Amino acid sequence: MDFSAGLIPLDAALEQMLSRLTPVAESETLPLLEAFGRVTAASVASPLDVPGFDNSAMDGYGVRLADVASGKPLPVAGKAFAGQPFHGHWPAGTCVRIMTGAPVPPGCEAVVMQEETQESDAGIRFIAAVRPGQNIRRRGEDIRQGAAVIEGGRRLSAAELPMLASLGIAQLPVIRRLRVAVFSTGDELQQPGQPLAEGQIYDTNRLAVHLMLEQLGCDVINLGIVRDDPQALRDTFIHADSIADVVLSSGGVSVGEADYTKHILSELGEIGFWKLAIKPGKPFAFGRLKNSWFCGLPGNPVSAAATFYQLVQPLLAKLGGQRDYALPQRLRVRAAQKFKKTPGRLDFQRGILRTGADGQPEAISTGHQGSHIFSSFSQGNCFIVLERERGNVEPGEYVDVEPFNHLFGG
Repeated sequence: MDFSAGLIPLDAALEQMLSRLTPVAESETLPLLEAFGRVTAASVASPLDVPGFDNSAMDGYGVRLADVASGKPLPVAGKAFAGQPFHGHWPAGTCVRIMTGAPVPPGCEAVVMQEETQESDAGIRFIAAVRPGQNIRRRGEDIRQGAAVIEGGRRLSAAELPMLASLGIAQLPVIRRLRVAVFSTGDELQQPGQPLAEGQIYDTNRLAVHLMLEQLGCDVINLGIVRDDPQALRDTFIHADSIADVVLSSGGVSVGEADYTKHILSELGEIGFWKLAIKPGKPFAFGRLKNSWFCGLPGNPVSAAATFYQLVQPLLAKLGGQRDYALPQRLRVRAAQKFKKTPGRLDFQRGILRTGADGQPEAISTGHQGSHIFSSFSQGNCFIVLERERGNVEPGEYVDVEPFNHLFGG
């Protein structure tokens, strides 16, 4: 495979990275209210049939087919409500008034909706054909006892947890949270809230990464800012490696004179790849330490966020045991303006996906695409993905877009 100028394509980097990961195996059992966003450690089987009994799908009348076949009005022998079954004697030649969700009485062969009946002094007359089993929800029709209702490796949401509660399940085993250590490097960085010295900037990357890690359900170990000192950086890596599953650094992965990260990683572990054929985010590092995996994010805020989104997010999903994770889906839409692009790297421009005047989807830019313009994430709702060898895009041409997920408010 030819990686010109040492730049690795994104898909090759993802394949190399994900193929090396083995999901963590440790699990814990949690009550449902604490399991939101967690990943199931094993498949979950239903402890009961759903529905748990034959019941009516309509408000109407429970009947025996032979009684209806006579064509005569049928007196009402009693009533059945949800939670209040009919337990009385059900004589031949009569029907039972029944409400939605109520258990059908023994011998009931169909439920006739009340719109297909007429009430008279002699009883209930049925004015439409009656089919065997109509409007009866059978026991186990939805879920059979013992059937798997959720597979292992599923990230739990408000779609799954209420369903588990409906089965009487109060707790379940989930994969333990990943422990992720994060720190920033650079003498130029200062904590927000502190005065800036000459040449300093505020450390925003670590805040952004910390917040995204929390959204992904990780236990975040925030190690602060590490100055441009080889021994301090080495000590931080050794400490982070001893306490975390993944170590994330921000900055120090380019080719500057004070970028020590590459050399220290070579001493403490091994580097899988170093430079990517993407923009923003070329200086992204991936490798292995003694006990943990390492990802080095670029120092520029947009580059750090984009590489986290495209590479770290799937890494954490696989390492955390999530089997239902899917890489971002791309849509083909019309460009509503010109996009500047130089061939050579896959470009992730921040854009706005909207509906055009003709009702068709189209994409526009958020504006200046500099690596320091972090506001492009709050202004936009998608990445506009321009192919590696593509040049400028003219209005009316088609481009791929990736709508933002929940990390950027999608």
